Amino acid sequence: MGGDGVRSRMPQLRLDELLEELQARIDAARGTRDRVHSLLEAVLSVGRELDLTQVLRRIVEAAAVLVDARYAALGVIGPDGETLSEFLTVGLSEEEIAKIGPYPTGRGILGELIRNPEALRLTDLSDHPASHGCPVHHPVMRTFLGVPVRVREEVFGNLYLTDKRGGEEFDADDESVLSTLAVAAGVAIDNARLYEEAQRQQRWLSASAEITRGLLSGSSRADVMELIARRAREITGAALADVSIPVPGTDTVRVELALGGDAAARQGLVVPLDGTLSGEACAQGSPATTVDLSADPRLSAGPRRFEGLGPAVAVPLGPAEGPVEGVLLLAREVGEPAFTERETGPLLGFADQAALALEVAERRRDAEQLAMLEDRDRIARDLHDLAIQRLFATGMTLQSAARFIEHPGASDRVLRAVADLDETIKIIRSTIFGLRAREEQAGQGLRARAVRAVEQAQAVLGFPPRLSMEGLLDTDVPAEVAEHVVAVLGEALSNAARHAKANRVEVVLHASGQRVVLTVQDNGVGVPEQGRRSGLRNLAERAEGLGGAFEVIVPAEGGTRLTWSAPLV
Repeated sequence: MGGDGVRSRMPQLRLDELLEELQARIDAARGTRDRVHSLLEAVLSVGRELDLTQVLRRIVEAAAVLVDARYAALGVIGPDGETLSEFLTVGLSEEEIAKIGPYPTGRGILGELIRNPEALRLTDLSDHPASHGCPVHHPVMRTFLGVPVRVREEVFGNLYLTDKRGGEEFDADDESVLSTLAVAAGVAIDNARLYEEAQRQQRWLSASAEITRGLLSGSSRADVMELIARRAREITGAALADVSIPVPGTDTVRVELALGGDAAARQGLVVPLDGTLSGEACAQGSPATTVDLSADPRLSAGPRRFEGLGPAVAVPLGPAEGPVEGVLLLAREVGEPAFTERETGPLLGFADQAALALEVAERRRDAEQLAMLEDRDRIARDLHDLAIQRLFATGMTLQSAARFIEHPGASDRVLRAVADLDETIKIIRSTIFGLRAREEQAGQGLRARAVRAVEQAQAVLGFPPRLSMEGLLDTDVPAEVAEHVVAVLGEALSNAARHAKANRVEVVLHASGQRVVLTVQDNGVGVPEQGRRSGLRNLAERAEGLGGAFEVIVPAEGGTRLTWSAPLV
């Protein structure tokens, strides 16, 4: 009977074992189904985003959930292919991150995946030969799982998972799930990149169209240049944008436009080609980049002006086969992504269009200047052919009529009128000379330099001085003498502004065949008795050095008249 009882219980035990095994398989299948469902949800979640930053964040979060890891991170490999340019984490609070310090750059275990982009599972991080330990305040981590994320066969970055919850180790299923997520992540990253590039390209096209509209509407070169720099700064997310122009005849560039940061300190700054990023781009005629503008040892020339700035790119402005007309410098803050070829490509196209815009603005300015000069020629011709001839004829008529006037007072008045007409003719002739001076000659000629000196004095005097010029000042006066004349004129006008307290100043500059004479007269309080006279002594020494003369006269009606002269032969 006992044997029969044992035999009767054996089928029951075997049935229980089969039921348990079936239940285990059902549970495993259910777990696999749930995990596959979670994986599909993660793939959909990652692929739903188009913003690259949000895509990367979703990938890290999904990875941590799928393999039940306490900590997860995604490291983006930088342009050099050896270090991490971005590092996104899950599982650490902001306070913990702040205590740990700067994000890793790709050493130790993290660098192992960069050097060998294959899945890596570890039971204990500290046992691996590449392990270098953790920074102070870094949480202790034991188990590890890492897989590369590829975008079109190129390793974009790596997923790092540590500390599986419950103290378990990462298994082959975890690795398989994470590898599958990495494939989906690569597709999502590629889509986000394409979308980002399309959006950026659209912004570049819009900026180019805006610049074209500005040119067609007649905007000045300065306005066009500012628009170029401002749009490039906005599109690239740069903190700083400078436009530098080569200084002719030197190995330097000058910052013509500065936006962002301490723009006032950079505006007008002249720096050498060697030792500056803008200079390098100008000298080579190709883009120059750096990952740390403020600390790059190659860029040491000029004053310190890039504190807090990291990635930067300098792009030359100018035709592909022609000289560089300028350089556009863009810089981001420290910690921002470096400029990649994906960004410099569209930027180069924009720079070409910007260079064309600058050239069009330059040509339009030349055309406007030519039109102005032609108009000046017409005015000068009309003044000479009509006004002067009529005034001269009127003067001759009055002068001949004065002989028939018996009343002395009336005769004197007519003669004074004739003298006034002669003076008016001299003034008109001086104006004609000024109108006919070409721009390139005007920058060097004595006549134009005298005009500029008088115009500059208006700001300190508070009123415009009267200027009269006569003779061939630009041809008969040697360059050395002209330098002295301009210096004397500037000193005389400065004295009038500082000491004379005048409300009228007259300047007469006359060149005959033998001598140049400069007279500056004001209606002020005269030369102060106790004032410093070093300026007047300098004027006298200049005249004596050239064999000329200088005198200070106080007319009866008041004021001061300075007369300075020098021989021309």
